[in-house]
Amino acid sequence: MKFQSKLVLVLIMVMFFGFKADQHAKKPIVLVFSLTKGYRHASIEDGIAAIKKMGLAQGFDIDTTESVTVFTADNLKKYKALIFLNPTGSNIFNDQQKQALKQYINNGGGYVGVHAASDCSFEWEWYGKMVGGFFESHPKIQEAKLNIIAPKNKMVKGLPQPWVHKDEWYNFKSFNTDVKVLIKVDETSYQGGNMKNDHPISWYHEFEGGRIFYTALGHTKECYTDPIFLNHLWAGLKWAMH
Repeated sequence: MKFQSKLVLVLIMVMFFGFKADQHAKKPIVLVFSLTKGYRHASIEDGIAAIKKMGLAQGFDIDTTESVTVFTADNLKKYKALIFLNPTGSNIFNDQQKQALKQYINNGGGYVGVHAASDCSFEWEWYGKMVGGFFESHPKIQEAKLNIIAPKNKMVKGLPQPWVHKDEWYNFKSFNTDVKVLIKVDETSYQGGNMKNDHPISWYHEFEGGRIFYTALGHTKECYTDPIFLNHLWAGLKWAMH
């Protein structure tokens, strides 16, 4: 009887821990990509740390990389979303890696672009349309007023209206007018805007099968300890992961 009791206990433990392991395996995983071939933001490490904390709080795992070799069709399949965290430079990806990213999006993948995600791969027209536009210029870091222009959208729920924030304010070129704009920056509230006060700063769209979210915020280290910015980033990531 003692042997049978021990056997039952062992089986229960195997079932329990096996179930726990299976539950862990089912946690969504996101990939944070932060390769820089141009300017490198000093806030990248702060951003990675903040996203790791976000993952612990919200129930997802993260992988981090600055290597383009992870961009294969088979490898990208495991990720619920890709976060391009301030990557910079042109000609980052070769043709096979570009095709892998396109296939990932076409198969329903999620993409989150943060700040300098619009300051890379300038030679790749498809990427520009996907992210929503390319960086053109910026004035000095300064405080500005943000206007929530889609207040009923869940991705901006809880954000201040207006939202006063200090960041590096990108001007854009090759802007994709098919995106759905969430937030605009008021060019009368700072110096250096050149988009005739019609200046999107965060947007989303469904693009060729995938879900794309972009925020031009996220230059400074302070962003990644700012609960308002982090809620903004999580809202976009949550939508992209679905």
